[in-house]
Amino acid sequence: MQLGVVGLGRMGGNIVRRLTAHGHECVVYDRATAAVASLAKEKGVTGSGSLADLVRHLKPPRAVWVMLPAGEPTEQTVAEFGTLLAAGDTVIDGGNSFWQDDIRRAKALSANGIHYVDTGTSGGVWGLERGYCLMIGGEKPVIDRLDPIFAALAPGRGRIPPTPHRDGRDQRPERGYLHAGPPGAGHFVKMVHNGIEYGLMQAYAEGFDILRHAACADLPAGHRMELNVADIAEVWRRGSVISSWLLDLIAAALAEDSALAGFSGYVEDSGEGRWTIAAALAEAVPAEVLSAALYTRFRSREQSSFAEKLLSAMRKGFGGHVEHPGTG
Repeated sequence: MQLGVVGLGRMGGNIVRRLTAHGHECVVYDRATAAVASLAKEKGVTGSGSLADLVRHLKPPRAVWVMLPAGEPTEQTVAEFGTLLAAGDTVIDGGNSFWQDDIRRAKALSANGIHYVDTGTSGGVWGLERGYCLMIGGEKPVIDRLDPIFAALAPGRGRIPPTPHRDGRDQRPERGYLHAGPPGAGHFVKMVHNGIEYGLMQAYAEGFDILRHAACADLPAGHRMELNVADIAEVWRRGSVISSWLLDLIAAALAEDSALAGFSGYVEDSGEGRWTIAAALAEAVPAEVLSAALYTRFRSREQSSFAEKLLSAMRKGFGGHVEHPGTG
């Protein structure tokens, strides 16, 4: 198939490469002309100088994949495609847009007969090699027509054993992609995926912090243990019930530097964690772990938070506890 791709960053460029490796043809555009020129040298890729130029290179019914940061960059691009594309064409948003924005955009584009597909895309910088886990929202006939694109991007079955009792079910999830539901459903599922990711990452981080501090001076001498956290991560990767790709990444980072001296501990959030908590509130679903993980990311950005200063002031007030030298 032929696909237009807008946004050739860390994931967009590799999406193009994975598609062309599977025999698809891509027409690409990015504001960074060097990125377009570099990718256009590869087989199966045609460069373009603008969104309008990209559309001119595509044969109807056209499909364009937008791989841009959520918010205004995606909003403006989708709106412009609404004026450039024709009835029967499709806009695919593969970024991390807010799912309610997808519903609004789908409705606006449908007035001109243009289809809208939201595709939650997980795989990061490893997607070219491993493939991308895709969570897709949109109309079933449109998703079915674009299936060769999604199948090429998805990881496939690989060596993962089949799940029991799935006989007669949709086989696409077994290959790493899912038609989740109507417009908005793809990014809703990806939003919750990322909220869970926050919680998993926080659990690993806290567990390894406990291991690392097993030798701290506050413990009785006979209870202190010098533990090799890099080796613990490695052994847990192999047969442990908590093995995962995240644990693989932990093991690699600790093997390189067990003190993690190259990191400051400042942790950003990309928005999906906040949206997940908002959805939990709207649905009256308790989400204590995911909430705590999000708040910890906020906490990481403060060298010394007001809350901790207030805790210290209260401890001094009721118990005369004095802060350790050097703390603030």
